[in-house]
Amino acid sequence: MDPPLLLDFAHLTVMKGKTTLLDSVSLAVGAGEHLAILGPNGAGKSSLVRTITREHYPVAEEGRRFRILGKEVWDVTGLRAMLGIVSHDLQCTFSREITGREVVLSGFFSSIGLYGHEVSAAMEAKADEVLRFLEVEHLRDRPMTQVSTGEGRRLLIGRALVHDPIALILDEPTASLDLHALHHFRSMLRKIACSGTGVVLVTHHLHDIIPEIRRVVLMKNGRIYRDGPKEEVLTDTVIGDLFEVPVEIREEGGWYYATRY
Repeated sequence: MDPPLLLDFAHLTVMKGKTTLLDSVSLAVGAGEHLAILGPNGAGKSSLVRTITREHYPVAEEGRRFRILGKEVWDVTGLRAMLGIVSHDLQCTFSREITGREVVLSGFFSSIGLYGHEVSAAMEAKADEVLRFLEVEHLRDRPMTQVSTGEGRRLLIGRALVHDPIALILDEPTASLDLHALHHFRSMLRKIACSGTGVVLVTHHLHDIIPEIRRVVLMKNGRIYRDGPKEEVLTDTVIGDLFEVPVEIREEGGWYYATRY
């Protein structure tokens, strides 16, 4: 029997008051698949992530399907352990005197820090393993208030990886990163993708899409605009229409860049 899909959505509509955040979205993503979700600001990308993590709930309507790993009903804590979530907003909550190692360990408890939580020897060993894998051992004793934005982002990814999630979901992960931090982030993300963990990258930047990602889903106005292999989706015409600007797309060693806009 084939394993269940990571995401199996059909006709998901999400409302906030009278505003439609997602409009009849259908999406199927395999476990272990690497995927980019690309679109302009306001396209519905973050709303889709919040729907995956059960912060938003779709409207009940005929034909709706809302399955994650084959299940419609989830305990949110268990779900978020299986899907490592990292976002710029999450990083803003870690602006405290919490060490890098404590950040990673807090992933076991879905907490901000370790206040009142009992950490086992096995948890400590796993946290140290993740720090080594991400090459951030030098940050283990440094407070989050003393690390750069890029270093903090890597520690939060470590926090997401302590459960060995089936997929890592990254919502605008390169926000506020300079070129040096971006270089290290890309290298780390490629390492994670090659390790067997699925990567779902949500972004509005073409240059975030690592070569290991072969499929790109485009979103616009709360809808799926296009979905397919990146060489078919990342074209002058399609990306120009998506962002409503004239653009030239060039590919270089598996990376895609937008120019002349």
